[in-house]
Amino acid sequence: MTINPDLQGRSYPAAEVYDVGREKIREFARAVKATHPAHFDLEAARALGHSDLVAPPTFAIIIAQRADAQLIEDPESGIDFSRVVHADQRFVHHRPIFAGDRLVAELHVDGVRAMGGGAMITTRSEIFALTGDGADASRESVSTTTSSILVRGEGQ
Repeated sequence: MTINPDLQGRSYPAAEVYDVGREKIREFARAVKATHPAHFDLEAARALGHSDLVAPPTFAIIIAQRADAQLIEDPESGIDFSRVVHADQRFVHHRPIFAGDRLVAELHVDGVRAMGGGAMITTRSEIFALTGDGADASRESVSTTTSSILVRGEGQ
């Protein structure tokens, strides 16, 4: 199956909420060798003026990849994940991610470019923190991630 060129311009709505916990931040910080005390110690984070532990900047990838999964799993996309090579990842942070945040991401397919028998797909995830519940919920912009994947064609 080939990549659907009509993916460009498609958006996938925010789905599952990701609850950011202190231990999740600590585990991620250890995994990426982020050693700042504000990732581990509540008092160190508060001394910097934060309300809770601060996630390392690349923590946003967890939420972005959950959004990316909607595209990968979309049967209309034509993407065979076994043929995917990650090409680029960028972050623009609007504010830090803190323990206690409830995050969601909307995925936008910004580009689909044929390359030989494959395609380069560029996506953008807009990550928001939810505050409040139900009809009273509001969204605060947290991060924008841009990702490019190369989907290799058959025989590549």
